[in-house]
This record gives sequence, C-alpha cells and structure tokens, in this order.
Amino acid sequence: MTRTQRTAAPRTRSTFSWRDTLMSYAFLAPALILLTLFTFYPLAYGSYLGFTEYGGARFGQGLPPKWIGIENFRTLFADPLFLTSLGNSVKYLIVVPVLQLASLAVAVLVNKNLPAMPFFRAAYYVPVVTSISLAAVMWEWVYNKDGTLNWVLGALHLLPNGAVGWLNSEYTAFWAVMLVTFWRGFGYYMVLYLAGLQGIPEELEEAAVLDGASAWQRFWKITVPMMKPTILLCSLLSTIGALRVLEEVLVLTNGGPLNSTYTALMYVYSKAFQGFNFDYGLASAAGLVVAVVALALSVANFRLFRESDGEGA
Repeated sequence: MTRTQRTAAPRTRSTFSWRDTLMSYAFLAPALILLTLFTFYPLAYGSYLGFTEYGGARFGQGLPPKWIGIENFRTLFADPLFLTSLGNSVKYLIVVPVLQLASLAVAVLVNKNLPAMPFFRAAYYVPVVTSISLAAVMWEWVYNKDGTLNWVLGALHLLPNGAVGWLNSEYTAFWAVMLVTFWRGFGYYMVLYLAGLQGIPEELEEAAVLDGASAWQRFWKITVPMMKPTILLCSLLSTIGALRVLEEVLVLTNGGPLNSTYTALMYVYSKAFQGFNFDYGLASAAGLVVAVVALALSVANFRLFRESDGEGA
C-alpha cells in the first residue's frame, strides 16, 4: 500500500476519538433538551399522575399527588361514559382505510404533469390549513336543517321524511363528524402519498410499459410495493389521529347528542379541564388507556406490513 493509499483510507469506528463523540452529542444537545422538556418529561409525569389522586380539592389546596395504584383504572372501566367514549374512538377507526384509499387514489391522479395540477393539489390541501373554528361554522351551515346538504338531498328527492338535523340526531351525528375529519385529513395524506409517488424512479414505469403492463398492473406491481413505507406511515398517523379526535367533536357537538360523538380524548379533556372536575389523575389514566390502544394498533400495523412483505418475497 502506498503512502497516498494509506492517507486516503477511511477511518474505522475504533479510530474515532472522544472528541468526535463529544462533538456529536454537542450537536444533538439542543434537540435532546427540547425533547426532554416538552416530550419525555410530560410523558413520564403524565403517566405517573395516572396512578395518583390529583385534582379537585387536593389540587386546590396545593397538596402533592397521592399514589393510589390502579384505582383510577378501576374507576374508568366502571364508568359507562368512559366505555362509551372508548367505543366511539375505536369505531372512529372506520375512517382510516377509507381516508387512506381515497388519498392514495387522488395522489395518483394529481401526480401528472398537466397545467392545472398545481391548482388542484393546493385546493385539496386547503382544508388542512383551515382553522377548525372557521370549518365548524361552515359545516354547521351544511348540516343545518335549512342547510346545503338537506337542500341538495331534497332536490334529488332523497329525503322522504323531510329535512334532517344531522348534528342533532344520535344516529347521524357521529357519521357527520367523521366526514369532517375525513375532509380535514384528506389533503394532508394526499401530499404524503404524492411525495412518495414522485420518489418512484421513472425507469421502472417506462420498463413496465415497454413490457406491455397495463396501468392497473403497474399500480399493483410497482407503485404499491414501492409505496409501502409511505402507506405504513400514513396508516399509523391516521390510526393515531382517529383515536385522538377532539377538535371536531368539541366545536360541532360537544360530545352529544346522547354521548353519540363522545370520544376518549373528549373524556380526558372534560375530566381535566371542564366544569369543576380538574381530576388530573383520572384524566391521565384515561390518556394512558388511549395510548396503550394506539400502541397496540401501531404494532398490528407493523406486523401486517411485515407479513405482506414476507408474502411478496
């Protein structure tokens, strides 16, 4: 080996000095400090509060949390309202596959180099950046008995029993709120899928076209396999998002009518901040239950995609 070759040889891991390690942690330090202050510490303290009595008179007197073990969880699972709210949150997962399929389909459609496509991409993304307060006013107008939806359905003779108060009926309010969630999240996932589609090498599509593959075959044999990491990410995000729906419920129905739209995160919010509850221990315990359900569903997503990769191999 010549001197030039020895000089150009890369350093192995063992040759890195403590200065390199120190420099690496110095660059990581700002992010780690922020994560510790605003993520790790609140997560750890909130989990601890789930096993304590902390709120109400105890909080008002400035007394510290009192350890009570799993009593909060016993209270939760004996509370019909919490079971209803948890069931509504799980039922909310119905929106996940519909949202993902629709977002992916539209992302494929707008992934074209046509003159009007930038306008359509921006138009689909507008609901994501729309204030929930403004969106609530608009959707209340749509769902009102004298609103747009009833007018359109009436013009099509699809309301034999007259106008419907979509947010005032226990049979329709849940689905009406779910549609708002779909509308708000659709553009966000479309953009993620669009980014994934634009990362697929054009050579693969061109080779498949030369081999005589149809558009449907190219989609299933090239697009879907190449998009699996993006599909997994979007599925995880939308699953967690469905379990933590709060804003739409809070501004449109406040959990009603008859608790038909009362979600688990609404339960957490009401126990911690509404009325005179301020039961931070019980609210933290409810939040932990939601987190465990979200974690279980995330693991299921990973296992599902891992098995599908194995079948594909």
